[in-house]
Amino acid sequence: MGRRLKRLLFISAFPLVVMASHLHWMGNYDKALQQAIAAHKPLLVLVVKKDGKSNPILQKALMNQPYVFAMNRHFVSVIVTYEGGESYPIEMYYTTVFPTLFFVDSSREVFLTKPLYGEDINVGNLAKIMQDLGIIPAKKR
Repeated sequence: MGRRLKRLLFISAFPLVVMASHLHWMGNYDKALQQAIAAHKPLLVLVVKKDGKSNPILQKALMNQPYVFAMNRHFVSVIVTYEGGESYPIEMYYTTVFPTLFFVDSSREVFLTKPLYGEDINVGNLAKIMQDLGIIPAKKR
């Protein structure tokens, strides 16, 4: 394979690799909800505090994992800060544990599964939820 062809393949595949490595977060709940409704997709709502304690959990569970590409494809993701100025329905997404991750049917604004709290946001639990929702295939035993 020629050097030019290899370079062309790398350049064309690079966006797929980047897309698969992390979630594409929106920062405005109302815009994310409208986009999810228009696209007929569920909403993934992450509520964090500004203290930075959520970062290690999120890096392990929501970056460079095999299910992240499927999450980007099937969900509209929004990250909101508990103390943030952007409005979101805090009564719906009320939590005292941070981070908290909610999976929501955007058209009816009901939860698709129980929220994940703090350390429960991990690779095993996220893969299981994605399997339970039929977004990724269940592992064969």
